[in-house]
Amino acid sequence: MQEAGPYVQQALMLREQHLGREHLETAASLDRLARWWELQGKYAEAEPLYQRTLAICEQQLGAEHPDTASSLGNLAGLYYAQGRYAEAEPLYRRALAICEQQLGAEHPDTATSLNNLAVCYQGQGKYTEAEPLVKRALAIREQELGPQHPDTAQGLNNLAELYYTQGRYAEAEPLLTRALAIDTQVYGSEHPIIAADLNNLAGLYESQGRYDEAEPLVKRALAIREQELGAEHPDTAQSLWWLAVISQRQQHYQEAEPLYQRALLIHEQQLGREHPRTQTLRQNYATLLRTMGRDAEAELLEVEP
Repeated sequence: MQEAGPYVQQALMLREQHLGREHLETAASLDRLARWWELQGKYAEAEPLYQRTLAICEQQLGAEHPDTASSLGNLAGLYYAQGRYAEAEPLYRRALAICEQQLGAEHPDTATSLNNLAVCYQGQGKYTEAEPLVKRALAIREQELGPQHPDTAQGLNNLAELYYTQGRYAEAEPLLTRALAIDTQVYGSEHPIIAADLNNLAGLYESQGRYDEAEPLVKRALAIREQELGAEHPDTAQSLWWLAVISQRQQHYQEAEPLYQRALLIHEQQLGREHPRTQTLRQNYATLLRTMGRDAEAELLEVEP
């Protein structure tokens, strides 16, 4: 992935020179470069590129074009990933309205917009608003794409996560196992999407105290992410975090601490000290230190920004 960056940047430079800064092909290169930065957790670098892409689409295609909706969704997704829900929500709403109007209520892209808005609601604790959107999106995908499509698997994961967040574990588990089976068939067993599915299922098991079932799933997810995404990727840090939590729950404190340390370092470097996930991770690590009788170290960690 690292090697691809210079080629993407070079393509953008050539298109700006030969086609102009406001050309749609330039926008396509901007979007690809923004995605490249986002995949590495470099959100500050990605944001102005997504904003430029959106401005070009609005100017060249119009405010109601489906490609404009896609650009809105990309920028909103970047905000969501940073915990900036209040900025993401109106963009997701606008993208959904465009899709419904231009593509129809049953189009797969409409399902994507429904899911995006629902996930944003969920991040804000608006579960009542989120659930009907997630269910509607899943129904569209099963009908239009089929029950074994990877987008259907994503819809299953989204509904399962909504149930999981509310403690509805018995409803969530069969959805997660079905999603994992679909994605394994589509992508194989070593794809980053499989790692995400494994982490989701492990999280469900951990919440129910099923640590012996959760731990091997997280270890497998961590191995996939280190191999496919790199040792410093935020998704790798997420697996490290989960593994630390599971070790802590089993009172394996000496195993948990270096996992917390490594996950926290990645979060601070890639997402920043002020990111909600970084702050939550720091508190989790401080709790571990207090459990180990190291209150002074925990206090220092808790007062950090």
